[in-house]
Amino acid sequence: MKQKSLLASALTVLALTAAPAAQAVATPGWITSPVPVPTDSALPTDSASPTDSMSPEPSGTMTEPFGPGCASLPASGAGSLSEMASQPVATAAASNPALSTLAQAIEKAGLTETLNSAKDITVFAPTNEAFAAIPKDKLDKLLADKAELTKVLTYHVVEGKKTPEDLTSGPLTTMQGGTLTVTGSGEDFTVDDAKVLCGNIQTSNAVVYLIDKVLMPK
Repeated sequence: MKQKSLLASALTVLALTAAPAAQAVATPGWITSPVPVPTDSALPTDSASPTDSMSPEPSGTMTEPFGPGCASLPASGAGSLSEMASQPVATAAASNPALSTLAQAIEKAGLTETLNSAKDITVFAPTNEAFAAIPKDKLDKLLADKAELTKVLTYHVVEGKKTPEDLTSGPLTTMQGGTLTVTGSGEDFTVDDAKVLCGNIQTSNAVVYLIDKVLMPK
């Protein structure tokens, strides 16, 4: 009887000893399962990353038009800033009522496709009033002379999308081969002897500066 009691006691001790071991075997299962605290703490970082990468850059002077002439542009529709931003530059000029004479000249010179397909250019665009300041007989003669008209128009085009900060970094080489000198700062710029009326207008492939005078190659 005493031996049976000792045997029972031994079995009880073994059972109690085995219980923690069984519990320890189960523990890795909990470790490998998702742990709420690390997962939750990681969520702000993971969710913030795509938002940060997709958020637009703050707007500044590089993308904002300036100048007194900007107020005369259509607020919406054809010729508006938003409409021009979605179009290549020659098409944008043709849609703008202030640039109808320039658009006509571009078409006569056969430069529509050249300007529309150009990558990253800056166009100093004379307004209708700028062309009207040329005596009619001289203007008619210019518009009828494709070679001379091409020289004049390409003199208004430079390589690269020039921000206001870029304009005065040095002489600007034109598509025609000559150079333009821009002076000024802030919202007051002069291109050779033409004043910028509305600057930093964005099109899909160019930056446009409306000017009050037709520039003539030197």
